[in-house]
Amino acid sequence: MIHIKAFYFNDLRECSYVLWDETKECVFIDPGCYSESEKERLVKFVEANSLKPVKLLNTHGHFDHIMGNAFVAGKWNLETYIHASDKPHLARAQQYTEMFGYKIEQPPLNTVDVTDGSEVKFGISTLKVIHTPGHTKGGVCYYSEDDKIVITGDSLFSGSIGRTDLPGGDYEELMESLLDKILKLGDDYTVYPGHGPATTIGHELATNPFLRYE
Repeated sequence: MIHIKAFYFNDLRECSYVLWDETKECVFIDPGCYSESEKERLVKFVEANSLKPVKLLNTHGHFDHIMGNAFVAGKWNLETYIHASDKPHLARAQQYTEMFGYKIEQPPLNTVDVTDGSEVKFGISTLKVIHTPGHTKGGVCYYSEDDKIVITGDSLFSGSIGRTDLPGGDYEELMESLLDKILKLGDDYTVYPGHGPATTIGHELATNPFLRYE
């Protein structure tokens, strides 16, 4: 069984996740830790629970989701997994963050590609990858069929959807990703978004104004 711990990091209140199972192997998804106190909170959680970090996964490359990539990858000697279309975001991460008044260490550029249908394994668990362009060209979601969970990044939120007015964004692509891929996973899937509280696919189908046609 996969366990999930959510952290709200940096000024944009980005959701960073730690996932682990009974083997104690864990993966980080979108480590947005920026301040020293945020990094310390993450380290303390890992150590307090005797977790063994093995991989760093990114849903996409926007700066608020990768601010802690360099720290996490360096601290635990981890490979970074991301869709190839979002690698340019990593290359320009320092430039982007400086525009918003932040300074970060360059995220690792030697990354592992994930594609639609890829599988990421840790412990005795498997996360499958769905390519969900629309918010960015290389946006992906990670889901577990056994545990009925999906980490959606900035594609789907509780009561909303990802913005599409940034470079690489496309509203039609995002709606296709939502309607033809994410929502078809099933009503009973718990959604862990890139910002805000967790929800379920069933709840979003019933209440999310962007997904209703009345």
